Amino acid sequence: MLKTSEGTLDPSDWNAFRLQGHRMLDDMIDYLENLRDQPVWQPMPEEVKHSFQQALDDGQHDLENAYAIFLKNVLPYALGNVHPGFMGWVHGGGSPVGMLAEMLAAGLNANLGGRNQAPIEIERQVVQWVRELFNFPESASGLFVTGTSMANLLGVLIARTARLGASVRHKGLTSDNRQLVAYTSAGAHVSIVQAMDIAGLGSDALRMIPVDSQHQIDIAALELAIAEDKKSGMMPFFVAGTVGTVGVGAIDNLQAIAELCERENIWFHVDGAYGALAMLAPDIAPRLQGIEHADSIAFDFHKWGQVPYDAGFILVRDGELHQNAFASPAAYLRRENRGMAAGSPWPCDFGPDLSRGFRALKTWFTIKVYGAEKLGQVISNTCALAQHMQQRIEAELCLELLAPVALNIACFRYRGIDANRLNADLVVALQESGIAAPSTTTINGQLAIRAAIVNHRTTVSDIDALIDTTLELGSRIAKSIQS
Repeated sequence: MLKTSEGTLDPSDWNAFRLQGHRMLDDMIDYLENLRDQPVWQPMPEEVKHSFQQALDDGQHDLENAYAIFLKNVLPYALGNVHPGFMGWVHGGGSPVGMLAEMLAAGLNANLGGRNQAPIEIERQVVQWVRELFNFPESASGLFVTGTSMANLLGVLIARTARLGASVRHKGLTSDNRQLVAYTSAGAHVSIVQAMDIAGLGSDALRMIPVDSQHQIDIAALELAIAEDKKSGMMPFFVAGTVGTVGVGAIDNLQAIAELCERENIWFHVDGAYGALAMLAPDIAPRLQGIEHADSIAFDFHKWGQVPYDAGFILVRDGELHQNAFASPAAYLRRENRGMAAGSPWPCDFGPDLSRGFRALKTWFTIKVYGAEKLGQVISNTCALAQHMQQRIEAELCLELLAPVALNIACFRYRGIDANRLNADLVVALQESGIAAPSTTTINGQLAIRAAIVNHRTTVSDIDALIDTTLELGSRIAKSIQS
């Protein structure tokens, strides 16, 4: 049992605690250093699952014992997104620097809802950097959130307030309001649908616009849908373009969307969950032309930015409008010109959270230590690796590319009888091999092996290992289906 000082949770023996803490930190550094010696992922035994189903603990365990449980039952059975062979979903790999920054943030235990404190200045510094990255004005505002799903919701809420006025926050959606309708592509992330639902506008009010052969939103179809809704007496208020679609990594024609939204006086939001940070990569950034005209941009530092989870972000062009959509004066949130209650406006004025973790610190450390140029090189490299994967796929007759490789995602399948079943079994076999871990998606009714290359640790050898193992296991599974 951890011996504590009377009446507190602090240890009575700080030196013993310090030694245990150093062992834990050393173990995690060893874990990151030796990732290639471990499987990407492995199934969790039933007895391990059962070990987490015990009754409320009595606390009669010392720190060393609790840590031993972590080493035995948690560390080996994580999803594996820090591993260079992980390509299952668009999950970032984190970094050693980010891990240390997270430790510092936990020790400080700052609440970034507000007040006059240095941690908020760190967040404001990151907001300034993001403004510069996307060429937004000084009046633009930004906020750390859990992830792009939450940032997309905030974008919908801000756009709703922009169209209907601040009174909607008090009166809600009434019969006096015309039906608000929004638009995004059929390849967009489900969080846009969820945002419409949670905002009270209804998922039926979201028009899913078809995509073209490049999996980009069809601009002509979007324009037609807006015209038809206006003719029907509805109020188009929000268009979400995507930078890096979840399925194949496509980039919508942001410039065309921006021009259309400006003509129609519609809020232009960009879901750039992972793709928006391609602005850091000089060879890819030109493909995001038009993003600088967005009214709001949602993205994650914890994906291509390699910041540990979670570190989502929303950037809003009109900072005053952003604040008007969320600020809620209260006696206990009184502001002053001096003292701890100075420094207004506070982050809680730009979103729904009063209690907020210090997400900005690990982001600030990541940018400070590695620099924008290095992070951009990582992004470029993942895209180059995807091109290498495409070349390997196209060189094998038994493999078939199912979508253009736009950024860092390659979607393909192993040819054969009952191909959907074959490839579903193949992906599971790949994951259980521990060598490489892709996921699946469906493209034009065909089940695809989806490899998303996000991790800064991934190299050509990891791509080759995935393809080589796919060929080996695919041949074996294809024969079993035929027999």
